[in-house]
Amino acid sequence: MPEATRAERPPRAPSLDAGAQSAPTAAARSRRIAEQARLVLLGMRPRQWTKNLLLFAGVTFAGRLLDVAALSRALVAFAIFCLLAGATYLLNDLADLRGDRLHPTKRRRALASGQLSPRAAWVGIAAALALAALLTLWLLHLPQSTQSLRLASLWPPRLAAAPAAQGTVLDPYAHFGGSGLLFVGAAIAYLALMVAYTFRLKHLVLLDVFAIAGGFVLRAMAGAFAVTVKISPWLYLCTILLALFLALGKRRQELLLLSAQASGHRPILGEYTPQLLDQLITIVTAATIMAYSLYTFQGETGDQRLMVTIPFVLYGIFRYLYLVYVRNEGGSPEEVLLRDAHIYWSVLLCAGTVAVVLYVLPK
Repeated sequence: MPEATRAERPPRAPSLDAGAQSAPTAAARSRRIAEQARLVLLGMRPRQWTKNLLLFAGVTFAGRLLDVAALSRALVAFAIFCLLAGATYLLNDLADLRGDRLHPTKRRRALASGQLSPRAAWVGIAAALALAALLTLWLLHLPQSTQSLRLASLWPPRLAAAPAAQGTVLDPYAHFGGSGLLFVGAAIAYLALMVAYTFRLKHLVLLDVFAIAGGFVLRAMAGAFAVTVKISPWLYLCTILLALFLALGKRRQELLLLSAQASGHRPILGEYTPQLLDQLITIVTAATIMAYSLYTFQGETGDQRLMVTIPFVLYGIFRYLYLVYVRNEGGSPEEVLLRDAHIYWSVLLCAGTVAVVLYVLPK
């Protein structure tokens, strides 16, 4: 074709296909981002956030559950520890990525299965820590109590004016820098302990289960610091014993589930034997029951009235042992709580009885 003819040809009109193709591409990108965000949330294991209900122990047993200000501070503290726990779960999955891909159940996790990208997981960790820091600043500025109307009792339900003295609640930790500073310290200590567990402590025999128990104790301490109530020594004892009981049961289930491949998946499991774990579980079970029983009739909170909750605690522990030894369950205590109706109702009835004793019956 001659050059003049080529030059006289009118320019091509822009194709409508380009815009049509860019729209689906943008929509696909948005869907992918939304899917990654959903997988990040699942990777933070919301089901395991039930462990953070321990933060309400302080406000409950101190008799301040009906104080709106104290309950608000406890709720914010609960949200903070849910974010911290979620961030450490994502970090743990990133550190154990290779081993989880060989695990019979953990390989289904979003990171191990390849559905969630490591980059998105790191973004989720950063976002969770940033939001936790903002909530902590908010908590430090919330009032410790109010002089406004509050619930005085559950039954008969009635309102009463909070005593004026509660407008300026005395901080039992003032000589330590105040409960706010101690709450921040407990949150940082929890985060540091979980990071140390992820990279080192979970590879050390016995220290791995004590690190898990330490995380529960720090939750209980943080809950008390958040609402500015004095921590009972019984709270420490019962918390660490119950946490050791659950952690040892989890180790036993992992050891039996992985069988000969246990040490290959997690070398520390090679340091345990079913016989050793059985003996440790027996010791901790007896100590847990005894510590809680002594608390109910020697602790300052219950004044012997909480003794009525002992049967629920006994049944819950016995049921959990049944699941561990007969049904080979117990690898995820939080899932057992939500899935097993017997334990679920024993916990619910125990909590309801505690509420009746502390907030309904006259002292």
